[in-house]
Amino acid sequence: MKTIGLIGGMSWESTMHYYQRINELVAARLGGLHSARLLLWSVEFAEIARLQHADDWDAAGRILAGAARRLEHAGAEGLLICANTMHRVAPAVEAAVSVPVLHLADITAHALLADGHRSAALLGTRFTMAQPFYRERLERHGLSISVPTSEEQDALHQIIFDELVKGRIEPASRERFITIMRRMHTAGAQAVILGCTEFGMLLRAEDAPDIPRVDTTELHCQAAVGWMLA
Repeated sequence: MKTIGLIGGMSWESTMHYYQRINELVAARLGGLHSARLLLWSVEFAEIARLQHADDWDAAGRILAGAARRLEHAGAEGLLICANTMHRVAPAVEAAVSVPVLHLADITAHALLADGHRSAALLGTRFTMAQPFYRERLERHGLSISVPTSEEQDALHQIIFDELVKGRIEPASRERFITIMRRMHTAGAQAVILGCTEFGMLLRAEDAPDIPRVDTTELHCQAAVGWMLA
């Protein structure tokens, strides 16, 4: 089994799920008392969030690149950035280390195409939806990607930063999320990308089961375990 390094803490609520889910998947694959061989570097999210909202991605990239180097020096043979938005600085992380970084957008694109989807709605933080770094990476794979309206982006961003990263699950926010998801599906998106690692906390399996969606956190964990055990 190879050792995976997690750059987490963005937020710790979703990173906790990464740790749990990767171990669950390893145990399911190997049985017995097997668990994942992994390392975790958890950043101070207040600092990262401040840099995000200040549009200082260079500084944020330096922080994550430093975390990546520490994980590699500690023995990580591959890395995950445990946040969709922070793939904005994936090039800085990749440049800082010699080990592979399992890019979440590529993994998501492969899953969509494998399910026969050619178009998808991208939901996430305002940064993920409005900036081109994530959407263009998906589109390189031949996908057509749509994003919510500006008003809907504001609503989703507020749900993430005011509630989900603090562990709050509000029924009204879940309904708002489903309304946005359903509108975009009706408008032509074949599937919905849950492009924030906290969205799995908000949306339950029984919510709008008729709308195809991909949970990026689950895909990332599955890809990590597949890589570790290959």
